[in-house]
Amino acid sequence: MIRTRTTLIKRLKNWQDQASWQDFFDTYWKLIYGVAVKSGLTGTEAQDVVQETMFSVAKHMPNFKYDRKAGSFKTWLLNMTRWRITDQFRKRDPVCRGYSPSQDNSNPTTTYALDNIPERTNLDLEAMWEAEWKEALLEAATAKVKRNFNPEHYQIFDLYVNKDWAPDRIAKTFGIAVGHVYLTKHRVSEGIKEEVERLKKSLA
Repeated sequence: MIRTRTTLIKRLKNWQDQASWQDFFDTYWKLIYGVAVKSGLTGTEAQDVVQETMFSVAKHMPNFKYDRKAGSFKTWLLNMTRWRITDQFRKRDPVCRGYSPSQDNSNPTTTYALDNIPERTNLDLEAMWEAEWKEALLEAATAKVKRNFNPEHYQIFDLYVNKDWAPDRIAKTFGIAVGHVYLTKHRVSEGIKEEVERLKKSLA
């Protein structure tokens, strides 16, 4: 379950709160990893992006002040991830290898290469982030609904929506009317939609 970010962020200021940091990692690592891979990085490079992004978040936490008016949390996390992805492409580039921000930027070749690292992926990172974010919300909402609904009702929903079972086959298996299959599917679907909307508001 994705917790309200304002609450979790306050808890992350405590380095000793391992449960909150584990919650943060479990919630966001797949999102960061997926975007990194789709940007053109290898699995190993994407893992490095996850680790470095988490490290950067931890480093910013002591003095971090979350203000929704200044920008959404997901945009802030996207920027943190974008910089780490750029770092990985920089490490690949033979021209940029060994470059550090403390070095002289007067070399036009080096500057050109650094400026064009994000463009080489030829992908819209923000669009990818938005798609992965929505998938993460849906996954979290579905997980909560699965825990809260009657197990048999969720199984009926899963067989109908995810396993593509015919309604009459499901009805026969559970000894219920076909109409009950449709009704159960509708209720579970609505529950997931409501939870997705709730998460969107908490993560704005």
